[in-house]
Amino acid sequence: MKAVCATDLSVASEATIESETCLECLGRIGIDEIHLVTVIPSNVHAGMPGIDFEGRRRRALKRYRRVIEDAGFEVETHVVRGTPHRRIVGIAETIGASLTVVGSRGKSPLENRVIGSTARNLARTTTTPLLVNRIERAADDPKVLRERLFQRVLYATDFSENAEAAFETFSYLRHATQEAMLVHVETPKDPGLPEDEDPEEQLIDLATRLEEWGIETQTKVRQGDPADEILAAEATYEPSTILVGSRGHSRLRRLLLGSVSEDIVARAEGNVLLVPPSGVV
Repeated sequence: MKAVCATDLSVASEATIESETCLECLGRIGIDEIHLVTVIPSNVHAGMPGIDFEGRRRRALKRYRRVIEDAGFEVETHVVRGTPHRRIVGIAETIGASLTVVGSRGKSPLENRVIGSTARNLARTTTTPLLVNRIERAADDPKVLRERLFQRVLYATDFSENAEAAFETFSYLRHATQEAMLVHVETPKDPGLPEDEDPEEQLIDLATRLEEWGIETQTKVRQGDPADEILAAEATYEPSTILVGSRGHSRLRRLLLGSVSEDIVARAEGNVLLVPPSGVV
């Protein structure tokens, strides 16, 4: 399996690349080839005096490459120009990546408002599963907040086809997952389930599948706003990663800034793994 690891060469984005535990977790789920990608924004010109942007980035990627190769992965590097999230998505599609990884400093009032952050734009447009790896905010030498990426997973479902696609990622996450909490949020805005379908029973059915893989599993049905309740469950359960489909019932949800998946990316304390529907464009 191939993964794209996007970096802007900041100390925050270095945290994932240089974390032996994070790399070990990626290896345990079947990743064996990592493509390091850094994007020079379109408004940065090669001829700007005194600044060798491309050369500096290539030197940094060479150092990162050694770290990742020493951890046992095959590595390719890409220095490209353009809009960061578009180029990252394009490279992931071109190489057939199974996962895209991007570091994020985590929630802040500003990030909740700014449309242009790479992580939030990737959350809206990614065509491959996206791991938003949470990094310490107020630190000169930031660390990954929860290094054991998939050890303890909070899976949120609305029982849609996309939520089922997200659940199927346990087929490879299970090699690194020990515990899981399965959550469904009932809300007045939810189209609802057929009367003969009990959400608690459906969660138990999913839990049974995970327990067959040796994953210790809990289930919970909550009521309220989906994003708020998922984040409240995160605060209680303290997972290493929230797993959620990146689209809801509505095909238009991906166009709304207030979508559940984007709220979770912006506000979650820990890592978030978003899974887009198959065939998304």
